[in-house]
Amino acid sequence: MSAKKGKPVKHVPQRTCVGCRTVLPKRTLVRVVRRPEGVMVDPSGKLAGRGAYLHSQRTCWERGLKGALANALKTPLEPEDRQRLEEFMSALPDEIAGESGD
Repeated sequence: MSAKKGKPVKHVPQRTCVGCRTVLPKRTLVRVVRRPEGVMVDPSGKLAGRGAYLHSQRTCWERGLKGALANALKTPLEPEDRQRLEEFMSALPDEIAGESGD
């Protein structure tokens, strides 16, 4: 066997969208994190706390807010958490350009 020498392939972390269950590179998804002060969007992806991931499209967020997100974060969504997440969701597109629904 001959091994090709060149640049090593960089590992790309994969995560699953809790809305549609699609596995994608971590950087393409939005992280939601459970913190002592509540559940919030983590734009940096680096906040401490239990996290879950969603596509940046409204359909996945709607499915996630029905229960999958609370289940993944292992905590019920309080009304203020839900309101914070729904405000973020309202700014999202229905679909990502170039992708179609399931």
